[in-house]
Amino acid sequence: MKVAVFSDTHMNTAKMLEAVRKERPDVMIHLGDLERDTECLRQEFPSIPLYNVCGNCDFSRTAPEKAVIPLGPVKAFITHGHLYNVDWNTDSLVYAAMEEGCSIAMFGHTHQAVNGELGSVKLLNPGTAGKGLKLTYAMVDIFENGGIACEIRDMQNL
Repeated sequence: MKVAVFSDTHMNTAKMLEAVRKERPDVMIHLGDLERDTECLRQEFPSIPLYNVCGNCDFSRTAPEKAVIPLGPVKAFITHGHLYNVDWNTDSLVYAAMEEGCSIAMFGHTHQAVNGELGSVKLLNPGTAGKGLKLTYAMVDIFENGGIACEIRDMQNL
């Protein structure tokens, strides 16, 4: 399963749409800021499942602040990150993911890409897809055996 992950688009959605056209993912995830940016994904790619959460810049929230979603054989914990103080460390985020039995925790908010692990939890922040010096997104491969491979990709070459 191929999953495209975006965060912090802040109304700059053109590169995100280009990335989806290029990658042709099975699932899309948007980690907030701005929640309304997901509407262009829904309109442009109605046949691709989309999961999203709201961020700290979303004032008319309709999406949840966090969610546990199925990605093939694994469960993913998704959130924007501000509620878990990810500016300072990811400990509380990892504990929340572990409590939910998730193999991967995805977050945004910092505009800094992260691809790592803490304990048994894979940590992924796709960076910012809309506002910053370096625009990035993430592609995640979920394998039938529960394996997870993540890659941060630069949007400059789209």
